[in-house]
Amino acid sequence: MIVAGFGFRAAATADSLRDALARTGKDADALATAADKADAPAFTNFARTLGLPVHAVAPDTLRAQDTLTASAASRAARDTGSVAEAAALAAAGPGARLLAPRAISGDRMATCALAIGGTQ
Repeated sequence: MIVAGFGFRAAATADSLRDALARTGKDADALATAADKADAPAFTNFARTLGLPVHAVAPDTLRAQDTLTASAASRAARDTGSVAEAAALAAAGPGARLLAPRAISGDRMATCALAIGGTQ
């Protein structure tokens, strides 16, 4: 299973999220983000359009993930190097690995990272 993890600003749109996912160059089987962002209208509309399940990742679980990138803003706000990477890893389960560092949408409002489950 490939999980697309997302980090995004409050002003992000569904198009921001779609662009970030497109920049990864792959499709996903599920979506994930920080628990407090999972109900954001842009994210729920995006998930509904794709027809994919959403994993809301708790703050302590985000912090426990080792990410490839280290954004100072993400570290200050969420105590993780990348919300997108951490969410993808957490939702993909034990032994998951990132397929690549996060991709950033053209409007710089969203990031997306893909993780594959540890059993694949």
